[in-house]
Amino acid sequence: MSVEIANESGVTVDETGLTALARYVLDELGMHPLAELSVLLVDPVTMADLHQRWLNQPGPTDVLAFPMDELRPPPPGSERAGSDSGPEPGLLGDVVLCPDVAAEQARQAGHPPADELDLLCAHGILHLLGYDHAEPEERTAMFALQDRLLAGWRSGQAAPEARQAGRRRSAREADEAGQERPGREAGHAGHAGPEREGSG
Repeated sequence: MSVEIANESGVTVDETGLTALARYVLDELGMHPLAELSVLLVDPVTMADLHQRWLNQPGPTDVLAFPMDELRPPPPGSERAGSDSGPEPGLLGDVVLCPDVAAEQARQAGHPPADELDLLCAHGILHLLGYDHAEPEERTAMFALQDRLLAGWRSGQAAPEARQAGRRRSAREADEAGQERPGREAGHAGHAGPEREGSG
């Protein structure tokens, strides 16, 4: 997947993480590996202008989606579902995010701004692919899928972090154990054998 991030917001954002999330979402939805997506991060003034121009709504919003090609994920149970080919490659479109609006929403929701940007990015991608929430049934389906995608993403992110934390903890415990036992040389954790120099 080609995911291009352009940060014109003036706010520092984890662009690598956002790119990885977008790729994860597209992959989970069975999009073609050569599909292209653009994510643009803008300031509130730019977002307000886009919001007014395209939706005739005043003020900045959190996310806008501008689809280019009419690409849809393969229906569940179809021949293409779960295959590597997915729909034809093409330009999906643009997801426009406003980190300042996301930060305020995150503050109100009581979670980190990065989590809010992840949610908004996934939400925008779903809109590009034709999902909507105008009707109650649509809303239920879209938000359930969004929640499932974000839960899968977060559990995948937590696993490497937990493994890394476990490695750090194990190394720290080994170092502490090594300091407590006399006659143990630094840098030789658990090595018993003839590795001494100058024993002659």
